Formats: sequence, structure tokens, C-alpha cells
Amino acid sequence: MAGPFAGKRGLVLGVANKRSIAWAIARRLSEEGAQLAFTYQGERIEKNVRELADQVSSPLVTACDVREDGDVQRVFSEAADAFDGGLDLLVHSVAFAAAEDLEGRFTDTPRDRFWLALDVSAYSLVGASRLAEPLMEAAGGGSILTMTYLGGERAVPHYNVMGVAKAALDASVRYLAWDLGAKNIRVNAVSAGPVRTLAARSIAGFTTMEDIVEERSPLRRHITADDVGAAAAYLLGDGAANVTGTTLYVDSGYHAMGM
Repeated sequence: MAGPFAGKRGLVLGVANKRSIAWAIARRLSEEGAQLAFTYQGERIEKNVRELADQVSSPLVTACDVREDGDVQRVFSEAADAFDGGLDLLVHSVAFAAAEDLEGRFTDTPRDRFWLALDVSAYSLVGASRLAEPLMEAAGGGSILTMTYLGGERAVPHYNVMGVAKAALDASVRYLAWDLGAKNIRVNAVSAGPVRTLAARSIAGFTTMEDIVEERSPLRRHITADDVGAAAAYLLGDGAANVTGTTLYVDSGYHAMGM
């Protein structure tokens, strides 16, 4: 298939259903020529992910629990087999916090669920990047992209421990960019405004977040998963060859406002 990603091989972590931001990114990459592998978390969403992967003729759909090092290692080994030992693109759209920690006070977050949120939402990027490194080096370089949110920089009511996890993710992007840049591997993030995904439903007051962005952002409008897909394609593509360690905001400009 012709397109800016023709011949590129990518692994997408985090597709849950057709409304997922990760799926919007994957669809955009596939339309522009990329060949993609997918992971899913748990049997509950396996059918959804496999049906979506079939739409883009994926060579690999496999389970992955990012909390288990052996499982993640297996996934990258399978990706290496599927892609002849190379990898050009890694999309990391993985995050988790217990629902009860996204509605009360951050102060009340218990220790075990604090570390769970950071493990799944931030350390998983570190572990995945470490395993992607030799595959991308074999390909002559690559691009890694993760999904963050303004709640990692500012206090957003009810975002709580997920905001702390996103802050760790943001810092990880910068340090990974430094470590991997010598091998021509870029690491960036997209900070999206509120998008109606399955995960967003677990955040108390999500509709209020949408309303505030529409009211106070310079462009005064909502964003869609497809908007994020377009931004992701830029950061993953050759047009951003000298862009690394940065965050691209796709939030109608809301991040620029003081009030």
C-alpha cells in the first residue's frame, strides 16, 4: 500500500474497542500504509480487538499483561517473528487506575492502588521501550508514542492518582528520548483533551470536563479520537524526524489558558 508509512511495521498496545484512541491511531497508520500488530488485555475484549485487527489485515494479535515482564517479553518476541526482526513504530496507549480512586480524594489513595496505577500507566512504557530498542535499532531507527493528559501537569478534580501516573509518564518520555536518541529512536507524547472513550467513563465528572474545554478553550470545540490519530501520525512519521522528548497538545488550545 502506498503512503507515508508504507513498509513500516508497528506494534499497538492498548486498543479496547472501536472508540479507543489507540484504534483511531492504528486506523490512520494503516490507511497510510503501515502494517500493525496488536495486543489486548484480557479475554473480555479479545473479540473486539481481533475484529478490529482483521480490518487492517494484522499479522499478529496477542494477549499482554503489562504488569508481567515475561508476558511483555513474549509479545515483543512474537512481534519480532511477525516483522522479520524489526520494528519501526510503537504506540503505547495503556493506563489504569481503580474506579474508586477517580471519584473521591487523592489523599485517600491506598498504597497498593497508587503503585498499580504507576506500574500500568507509566512503567509499562519504560519496559516496552526497552524491548522495542533492539528491534528498532535493527530497523535503522524508530518512533515511540504514548498518550498523556494535562492532569499530569495540573490538578484536575477526580483525575487523582492517574494525574500522578501521567506526570511519571511525562518524565519517562523525556528520559527515554535521551537514552534512545543515539540509536535514532524518537519518543514523544500526545496530550489529548477529553475524548469519549470507554476509559473516560470511569472518571467522575467527565462531562463537566468536556463542557469546560468547550467553553474555555481558544477553539471552543470538542476534539475527537480522529484528531488524536492525525497528530499521532505526524509524530510517528518522517515529518517529525527531529522531534523527540516532546508533548503535542490536541485539546483545542485549552492547555494554554490560565482560567
